[in-house]
Amino acid sequence: MIKKKLGNSGMEVAPWALGGNVFGWTADEAMSFKLLDAFVDAGLNLIDTADVYSKWIPGHQGGESETIIGKWLAKRGGREKVLIATKLGVEMGPGEQGLSRAYIFQAVERSLKRLQTDYIDLYQAHRDDENTPMEETLSAFDELIRAGKVRAIGASNFKAPRLAEALRVSAKNSLPRYETLQPWYNLYDRFEFEGELADLCKRENIGVIPYFGLASGFLTGKYRSEKDLEGRPRGYRVKGMMNERGFRILKGLDTVAAETRATPAQVALAWLVARGATAPIASATTLDQFRELLGATELTLSAQAVRLLDEASEARSAEEKGIRGPSGPQASTRS
Repeated sequence: MIKKKLGNSGMEVAPWALGGNVFGWTADEAMSFKLLDAFVDAGLNLIDTADVYSKWIPGHQGGESETIIGKWLAKRGGREKVLIATKLGVEMGPGEQGLSRAYIFQAVERSLKRLQTDYIDLYQAHRDDENTPMEETLSAFDELIRAGKVRAIGASNFKAPRLAEALRVSAKNSLPRYETLQPWYNLYDRFEFEGELADLCKRENIGVIPYFGLASGFLTGKYRSEKDLEGRPRGYRVKGMMNERGFRILKGLDTVAAETRATPAQVALAWLVARGATAPIASATTLDQFRELLGATELTLSAQAVRLLDEASEARSAEEKGIRGPSGPQASTRS
């Protein structure tokens, strides 16, 4: 399996990152272990999580996903076979949020304990913190890297001007830079990332690991009517995509899937790679889902197929180009 460089970090990743947001939520501990085992056995290596997963579930405190990954690492071993990417910054409790030096030092120790590891491969700012000077944040990350607790840092949900400013601060002060960006990006949600932000990442060799790569399951094609949403934990997200443009995208996916003998989900992830993503993040809750997503790592779309999907998902009106905001119980985490 061909691996890609993760920015200038020196690390290389397979073309699919396993989303750990489902661990302890829609995948219990036993299933999470099976998925992680299958992931590593397939030669994949980047596991993405966050300290706040899955605080949005009643009765959860956050840290559930990291805890399951930590138990799996302790039981299975082979820490060197995987790259663990986690995030901090979203509120975990009163006064426990942001990117201040004090909070970064507190949050990293908690994540290391839950993950049962001595180091985090990719430590990401879950979202921007305009109340903390960037030099303070990046200096704190520098201390963690020098201490061997973190290998590289990344950003999530940053706008282009703020990411550019962070890169300038890093260069000016000889501090570590954000080597990756985790944007909300998929065939349906294109317009927040494409353009200035995507151009910046390409120009500065920032690794792109988009989340919601399957648009909360909509791009798998399993949601074709509101009846399909009944009893689905992510139904509240998918409902807003059931419109003329959404169904146009599904039709495009169906066409390319038929031509390539693939599934819509595989095509949707392959499109992200074709558009320059380093390793799209996608979650699986069953081994069947895992096997389907694994097929995306072997699928390369033709220029014609990419163009067809580009045209199917383009905005044909100002209303269609309106950038959606997060909604529902997981809105505050966003990835």
